[in-house]
Amino acid sequence: MAEKKAATSRKKKVKRQVSMGKAFIHASYNNTIVTITDTNGHPVTWSSGGVIGYKGSRKGTPYAAQLAAMDAAKKAQGFGMSSVEVVVRGTGAGREQAIRALQASGLQVRSIVDDTPLPHNGCRPRKKFRKTI
Repeated sequence: MAEKKAATSRKKKVKRQVSMGKAFIHASYNNTIVTITDTNGHPVTWSSGGVIGYKGSRKGTPYAAQLAAMDAAKKAQGFGMSSVEVVVRGTGAGREQAIRALQASGLQVRSIVDDTPLPHNGCRPRKKFRKTI
């Protein structure tokens, strides 16, 4: 007679509750990516202009950044998040709009830090840009 295998018990996935976190906004000219993490830096949720459904140059618009920030904030509120510290990187069009969208979606913005990376003289320019006067 065939014996039935005992059903293996799986651990139930526990949805973690996070009340505070950080929102990283990476605003380039082509896209805006919003990542929301807990206070230790572990990602809770993220969104971007491409996730919203835009393709090509529309991903870099302020409206796409607004929708991406609202989408990420809605997902984060599902984890119990109520307040964030915002870190903005990049010079794209969606910087300010993404911050406004986070505030409008119900998250309390505690601080805003601009952490845009700056080159310390960067890469060597091409020959025609290196000519001295």
